[in-house]
Amino acid sequence: MDESEDVPKDFIKLKSAKLSVDEVSELVVSSYCGAVSLFIGTTRNNFEGKKVIHLEYEAYTSMAETEIKKICRDVRQKWPSVKHIAVHHRLGVVPITEASVIIAVSSPHRAESLEAVMYCINTLKASVPIWKK
Repeated sequence: MDESEDVPKDFIKLKSAKLSVDEVSELVVSSYCGAVSLFIGTTRNNFEGKKVIHLEYEAYTSMAETEIKKICRDVRQKWPSVKHIAVHHRLGVVPITEASVIIAVSSPHRAESLEAVMYCINTLKASVPIWKK
């Protein structure tokens, strides 16, 4: 396979079904990359000293997808070696310990993918219209 067959891709999904770490990580694997970095955000059982039973997410879906695409473009400008990016976010009710967001990034070396994953989650939380209750 030559590099043109492995064009950088972005995989963005907002869904109410349970998220799969395996599915998301497999989306970004590339024979040109030695690193796949993941962030998995899960529902914890407490928040500011209060008990949490579950979280519920809602989104302005079309705008959220547009904003996530912008984040992916920003990542590619900041870290040109990044190959593939996947951002999956759950909507609806997310029970304790289940993933509400999974972000995966592949790159030839670990530093770029780790930095890109951190940038993705921080920017997503700050700017994407997804709200939790």
